[in-house]
Amino acid sequence: MTAFLEFAIPQQVADVIVLVLVLIGAILCLSAAVGLLHFRDVPSRLHAATKPQVLGLVLICVAIAVAQRTVGGMLMGLLIVIPVILLQFATAPLSAHMVGRQAYRNGTINQRALVVDEYAESKTTPPGAG
Repeated sequence: MTAFLEFAIPQQVADVIVLVLVLIGAILCLSAAVGLLHFRDVPSRLHAATKPQVLGLVLICVAIAVAQRTVGGMLMGLLIVIPVILLQFATAPLSAHMVGRQAYRNGTINQRALVVDEYAESKTTPPGAG
C-alpha cells in the first residue's frame, strides 16, 4: 500500500497539468469578473458571479493537489482543499439567492422578463418585520 502512495507523476507532466488547470481556472475567474461588469441585470450578474467563479476555484484547488506529484501528496492536498471547495459550494448559491431575492424585493429586476413570478406575494414586508 505504501508503494502506491509513493507513486509519483513525472515532474514535467505534473507541471503541465498544474499550469493548464491554473490557466483554465484563472480564465474562468476572469470571465466571472468581466461578466459582473458586462451584464446589466441582477440575475445575469449573479449567474456570471457564481458559476464560472466556483468552477475556477475548484480547478485551482485541484491544481494545488496535483502539484504534490505523489499519490499520497495529492490525497493530502485534496484533504486540505476539500473544505475550501465545500464552503464555496455552500456559500456561493446561498449568497446569490439572497442577493437575487433582495433585488427582487427592491424592484431592480425587470418584472417583464420573468417567465414565472413565484415571489409575487412576497414583495410586501411581512407583518411585524418592522
